[in-house]
Amino acid sequence: MLVFWEQRLVVLATPKTGSTAIEAALESLAAVSIQRPPLLKHTNAARFHRFFGPYLEAAAGEPFTVVALMREPRDWLGSWYRYRQRDDIPDQDKSTLGMSFDAFVSGWCQTPRPAFADVGSQARFLQPGHGGAVDRIFRYEDIGSFMDFLEDRLDFHIHLPRLNVSPQAEMDLSAATEQRLAEAAAEDFALYRSLT
Repeated sequence: MLVFWEQRLVVLATPKTGSTAIEAALESLAAVSIQRPPLLKHTNAARFHRFFGPYLEAAAGEPFTVVALMREPRDWLGSWYRYRQRDDIPDQDKSTLGMSFDAFVSGWCQTPRPAFADVGSQARFLQPGHGGAVDRIFRYEDIGSFMDFLEDRLDFHIHLPRLNVSPQAEMDLSAATEQRLAEAAAEDFALYRSLT
């Protein structure tokens, strides 16, 4: 999460949407940069508006614009799957090494989810719950529009490095798993389709 005080702007770090690269490019401009632990780095919309937002607004005397990225839901799950294919995953229960993408997505569609597929939901991350909303959500696949927005707000040319890139892997799904995913991630797909 990045807070730009003078611009009254907060960038939430949606997991698996390039947040490490964005932080590397913009940390020096931010008044606050929370990169560790992951729970704080990836503060969701509801938690932000319950805890951080009221403090920032009280200190600044005005609200902050809150923005974030969202990745196409199947591709987002693919990024998690590939990320957890690495040899150095500390918790082997979360590893997807030797597992197909179909098995990973099938696990994500279960209730409860097994540890290897328990990665949350972008819709739950970005939607407000009982708090405020994200003011603007950009599509990760059109990150150029997000960079244009940030460059305009921050008056700064951004060079985005390639960091924390997941390894390549096959990401085929059976028709049955595609259907299960469409049902289990209906909220995510609907939110993604609503983005302009």
